[in-house]
Amino acid sequence: MIVGIVGLGLMGGSLGLALQNTKLVSKIVGFDHNLSHCEEALRLGLVHEIVSFNEIKTCDIIFLAIPVGGIIKALQELKDVSEKTTIIDLGSTKAEILDAVPHNIRQNFIAAHPMTGTEKFGPSAAIQNLYHDKVVVLCDTDQSGDLHKNRAIQIFSHIGMKIVFMDPHSHDAHAAFISHLPHALSYALANSVMGQEDPKSILLLAAGGFRDMSRIAKSSPQMWSNIFKQNKQNILKSIEIFEEELHKSKKMMEEEDWEGLESWMSKATTLHKIL
Repeated sequence: MIVGIVGLGLMGGSLGLALQNTKLVSKIVGFDHNLSHCEEALRLGLVHEIVSFNEIKTCDIIFLAIPVGGIIKALQELKDVSEKTTIIDLGSTKAEILDAVPHNIRQNFIAAHPMTGTEKFGPSAAIQNLYHDKVVVLCDTDQSGDLHKNRAIQIFSHIGMKIVFMDPHSHDAHAAFISHLPHALSYALANSVMGQEDPKSILLLAAGGFRDMSRIAKSSPQMWSNIFKQNKQNILKSIEIFEEELHKSKKMMEEEDWEGLESWMSKATTLHKIL
């Protein structure tokens, strides 16, 4: 099969590397609006060839590894693909994307969200094993054609992913808590420190806890503002619930309820029995 990847950053580039280790794919071509990304992707060997968007349409499988807004726009430009062409998006939200899929290519389409990534972006961020042993969520596959569903399952399995099926609204609600909220908190933490009078002096004390929590604030603002826009209501709900928990800790400290605070913390540690 010939695979086309639209978007040659962390996700698209890492996918290109992963697919080269499978026997399913004979050729990988790429497209990116950023010409420097195209040059870098070729130099790093992430794809075999750079092609135009029109040439991408002739591929057996097309992966859309671009921001959510770009995915929605690209889908409108893929209305004329062959009925045998599989289109797979890798967006972090699913409901709005699925609502935007043109009716005539809905059977071609697979809504996927690989639960993986790093705070880095661009072709140089690509990692060989980014997808290996990670979960990929597939949404509403009952509306996809059998050919395309089977292709998606086969290709994600071959790059070492664990497949979970879910409806898009449940996915977006869950992703708000386990992916989108942590990014909002990380940006907030970073801005809290940078807003102080002498942030450099504070950062001299930065150890593991701060580095771990602020790491993902290095993520692409363009990409994440787009995700926040697409999943606005779910993220706002997750922030409200987080604020309630933070208020509880604040109140216990104000009232010097140290026993209650310790009990509250102990409850939180039980999360790692599930993970």
